[in-house]
Amino acid sequence: MSISPRALLDSHGVQPKKSLGQNFMHDPNMLEKIVTAADMQSGDVVVEVGAGTGALTDVLAGVAGQVFAIEIDERLRPLLEERFDDRDNVYLVFADILKTDIAALLGDEDYLVVANAPYYISSAILWHFLEARRAPGRMVMTMQYEVAERILGKPGAMNLLSIAVQFYGLPRIMGKLSPAVFWPRPNIHSAIVHIETHATPPVTVPATPAFFRVLRAGFSLKRKQLKNSLGSGLGIKAREAAALLQAAGIDPQRRAETLSLEEWARLTWMVTESILAL
Repeated sequence: MSISPRALLDSHGVQPKKSLGQNFMHDPNMLEKIVTAADMQSGDVVVEVGAGTGALTDVLAGVAGQVFAIEIDERLRPLLEERFDDRDNVYLVFADILKTDIAALLGDEDYLVVANAPYYISSAILWHFLEARRAPGRMVMTMQYEVAERILGKPGAMNLLSIAVQFYGLPRIMGKLSPAVFWPRPNIHSAIVHIETHATPPVTVPATPAFFRVLRAGFSLKRKQLKNSLGSGLGIKAREAAALLQAAGIDPQRRAETLSLEEWARLTWMVTESILAL
């Protein structure tokens, strides 16, 4: 029989911290749904972000070969160590995931990421893993439903994060979660997002750093025409940026959110060939 996160925390004298965005999942069916979405095999190595009270950790450990459960809140150490004292495939790591070198932790092991982490750092977690020296083969995360929808955005509703995620992997929404499956109960609906990372990006670019430099330049001024935002971001005149855009077959008056992944790649080639700094 599962124990509620509230009961577990009360037994250890711990109260959820709003500053850490702590909302603990307690619904067994939803925990199983997350694990199913991760499509794990018995020998898989899994990095769990945000172990919390260990509810998801426990389900993961029943399927995966090894679970590296990362938790920033030291107050939860006694609870987690007590709960997983007899599980030899669970490794508890008390650290800030955004400061954790995954390659140093796992070596050359292939791995998956499963995260029911604070939503205020969802974007930062995605960037941390997708840009890592050794990216995961797959990521499954719970996140705010509206953020999940933006990640799956199409030209016309793209942002920096959605383009980055789609450059590195294929995102899908695997399910919608009611606020009732968490304690304390949040005021938003959540989504289970599955990202299968690409072996190679779906578009060809001269270099990944150049692609993201152009991308960040394009999004540097909100709601501005591309000739202005790209020029500002690259430190060139708007007319020079307009010429680069036209050479790439892109109307200089368009806005960054309307460009497709293929258009960003084409623009990166044009900028790279024209500006030696890249």
